[in-house]
Parts: sequence; C-alpha cells; structure tokens
Amino acid sequence: MSIIAEYGTILLILACLFGFFMAWGVGANDVANAMGTSVGSKALTIKQAIIIAICLEFLGAYLAGGSVTDTIRKGIIDPNMPELLENPQLLVYGMMAALLAAGTWLMVATHYGWPVSTTHSIVGAIVGFAAVSISVDAVNWGKVSSIVASWIISPIMSGCIAFMIFMSVQKLILDTDNPFRNAKRYVPVYMFLVGFMMAMVTLIKGLKHIGMPLDYQESILLSLLIGLLVMLAGKIALSKIKEDAQADKAFHFSSVEKVFGVMMIFTACSMAFAHGSNDVANAVGPLAAVVSIVLSGGEIAGKAAMPSWVLLLGAAGIVVGLATYGYKVMATIGTAITELTPSRGFAAELAAATTVVLASGTGLPISTTHTLVGAVLGVGLARGIGALNLKVIGTIFMSWLITLPAGAFLAIIFFHALKLIFG
Repeated sequence: MSIIAEYGTILLILACLFGFFMAWGVGANDVANAMGTSVGSKALTIKQAIIIAICLEFLGAYLAGGSVTDTIRKGIIDPNMPELLENPQLLVYGMMAALLAAGTWLMVATHYGWPVSTTHSIVGAIVGFAAVSISVDAVNWGKVSSIVASWIISPIMSGCIAFMIFMSVQKLILDTDNPFRNAKRYVPVYMFLVGFMMAMVTLIKGLKHIGMPLDYQESILLSLLIGLLVMLAGKIALSKIKEDAQADKAFHFSSVEKVFGVMMIFTACSMAFAHGSNDVANAVGPLAAVVSIVLSGGEIAGKAAMPSWVLLLGAAGIVVGLATYGYKVMATIGTAITELTPSRGFAAELAAATTVVLASGTGLPISTTHTLVGAVLGVGLARGIGALNLKVIGTIFMSWLITLPAGAFLAIIFFHALKLIFG
C-alpha cells in the first residue's frame, strides 16, 4: 500500500504511456485485419482505407469497447489471491509489464510485416507474469482455456460464414444469366445486413457505459432503421454505376465487381468498427485495472467502472498507430494469402466483421487476426485449395505460435525490472 501511496502518480503516468503504446501497436498491426482486404481487392486506396479506419476504429473503440474490457482486466487473473491482496502493487507492476511487453512485440512484428494477434500478445503477457511472478494458482485457467478455444473457434466460424456468403454471391449473382442486374438487386440486401449488425452490437452492449441504455425492442427497431438507411445509401451509390460492356469483354465480371467495390466501402466500415470495439480491450483492460488500484489507494476491487478517458486514450492510440505504421502489414492479408476481388473481399470482411462484432457483444476477446485470416481462407477454399498460398499461410501460423511465448517472456522481464525500480 505504501508503494502505491508514494509512487501512485508516477505509476499512473507510466501506465497511461504503456497503454497508449500498446494501443499504438494494436492500430499499427491490426489495421490489416480491418482494411487489408479492401486495399488488396483495390476497392479502396491505402489513403482512403486509413481515413475510413481512423473514424470507424475510434467510434468502435469508444462506443462498443466497454464489454470486452472486463474479460481482459479481471477475468484472467484471480484478484482475490492473498499475495495480491497483501501486495496490490504486484498487480500494478504486472499489468504495466504486460502492456509494455505486448506493445514491444507488436512493434517488432509490425516492423517485419507479420500480422500477429494483439489478443494473443496481451493474454500471453498477463499469463506469463502471473504464473511465474505471483503464482500458477493466480491464473484463471478456465477463463484462459475458453479464450484459447475462441482462437480456434473464431477462424473456423468466420471461415464457414465467409464460405456461405461467397457461395450465396455465386448462386444469386455470379452464376446467373445477368450478373450485373442481379448484383444491383441483391447487394442492397447485404448492405442492410451490415448496417443492422453494426447497430445492434452498439445499441445493446456498447452504449450503457456512456449513459444511453436501451431495451432489446428499442435496439431492434433502431437497428432496423439504421440498416434501412445504409441500404438506401447503398442504392443511391449503386444507381451511379453503369454496365461497361467493353470492360466485360476483357473480364466477364468487371461491371459486377464495380458494384461490390461500393459494397466493400460499407463492409470496410463495419470491419473497422468491429475491430475497434473488440481490440481496444487489449490496451485499456490492463490500464483500467492499474487506474482502479492506484486511485483507490491499493484496493483491488472485484468490479470497477471503466472511466471514459481510458477508452478515449485507447481509441486515440489505435488511430495514431494505424495512421503512422499501419501500411506495413496490409499487403500480407490483402494480397499474399489468396487473390482477392471486391466480391471475395466483401464476403471475407462481412464474415469477419460478423464474428468479431458477435464476440465483442458477448465479451469474448477473440483475435481479429485469426478471424480475418479464417474468413480469407474460407473465400479461397470456395475456389479450391489451389487458390491458396500455403507457404504464406504457414508463415502466418508460425508467427501466431511465437506470439504467446514472446509476450510471456517479455512480460516477466519487464515485471522484474519494475519491481526492482519501485520495490
């Protein structure tokens, strides 16, 4: 307690800096998950993708990021351990070390263009410091196992959803006598689903912490309205696209892909919002735990309110990261796994966004990296195994395996360094 009383302000400032650094890493590495498919399919330029992501990532993080943070903050470690209750500064050091470790690993991975999981990074870091520096019993292994299971379930789920979406696109549009006419007919329906899905998670789970709770019926009605507005905006945008017979001679689906290019702007917005809502937890969850302990004078509360400024700090860090360094890993997901066209990219993004938004709404901290790679694989498999670059996929899987131990190893080093400095 005396250490927190003596160094509380310094610890709080350092924690905010480490939290911002971690959020920067989330934005720099994971922007590929939100925007890589849009850029890879040439539906958006890098500049357009970053501008869209800045707005939607921030809104997703601030409006819908409050649910997942509980799992990262206090679900992985048992706060009632005698060692922690007697020495609350250990949890402060640990959460700070986890933020610094995960941020450092993300900086290294981004430098080399590896699309790694920010969720893997922070969970591995927290488990590493807790198991080695406090006690193996301090870790809630049941919660950890459910998170690990979600890393397997999420790419399978998003892959299946992407496969079904793309097959529906093929059946309803691409494999018909008049693909362009059918694209204009059915694409607004997909747009409605995107708008409805984004609105539902925001209204049901996201706005309670900023004083705007709505009941289920009100949320459904408002979400239906937002979905209709998105569909209407899509129809207006699609009305300006004309069939190009000359371009269709060179590539049969050229005009159709232009329609899906418009669609991908909406799915890119959806994916950016979903990514912000889910991955902000990786930065602000541990930071919120430090803020709660320091401001209470060393009391480890079972439940602590999420301060709005903490979510704002995380959202700002994500935006700065993707704007300054995010281009590094876009190419891997956008072009290296499989060849993407707007229609394929749309199926992958809508599937990934659906999976991530559902996870954010239920408080499950899944990996957007795994989710989107799974979705891209699902789209690729719809065209056959030969459409996939298995060498690149193998490299991505290897980087995923390295991430957990790297986060844990760095967290242990930083934990002991902080303990040595502050006592």
